[in-house]
Amino acid sequence: MADKPKPLLIKRYASRRLYNTETSDYVTLEDIAGFIRDGREVQIVDLKSGDDLTRQYLLQIIAEHESRGEAVLPVDVLTDLVRSYMSGNVSVVPQFLQASFDMLRDGQSKVVENMSAMNPMAKMPGMEAMQAQQEAFMKAMTGGWAKSTTPEQPQSSEKGDDLDAIKKQLAELQDKLSKMS
Repeated sequence: MADKPKPLLIKRYASRRLYNTETSDYVTLEDIAGFIRDGREVQIVDLKSGDDLTRQYLLQIIAEHESRGEAVLPVDVLTDLVRSYMSGNVSVVPQFLQASFDMLRDGQSKVVENMSAMNPMAKMPGMEAMQAQQEAFMKAMTGGWAKSTTPEQPQSSEKGDDLDAIKKQLAELQDKLSKMS
């Protein structure tokens, strides 16, 4: 099994500026959100203390998207999160959320594999462009939060049938999630 690549190290200076150690330049929260949407793992550390600030900044990115009217999480979920962290009891919410996102990522991978397996035109030359379109479509369907997975074969030319299959699989995943809560 291949080792996970090291996360992109971002250092926070005393001035609160964020420094990308890979490109040797300053970055914004929006830049960091872009790295994450592109599938990069990031780690944000305080330069002076060495404290890991990643969670704090990821929550800030979510809060900024919410403040711009982009509903990242439903109010009920946010309320349950606050309740679970304020109750003082050991919460299963973080493990539940992690399992839910893992299940969605696995489901996305299976959708891509199924679409590739159904494609009789997969071996034809010139299909790389369709493969890129398929990946962009999957990223759009998941809102960009899921890691990018590159299928081995391109999407079928029967886009309507494939779209219906994807919608059905996403609906099944949503049903499973709603039954878990």
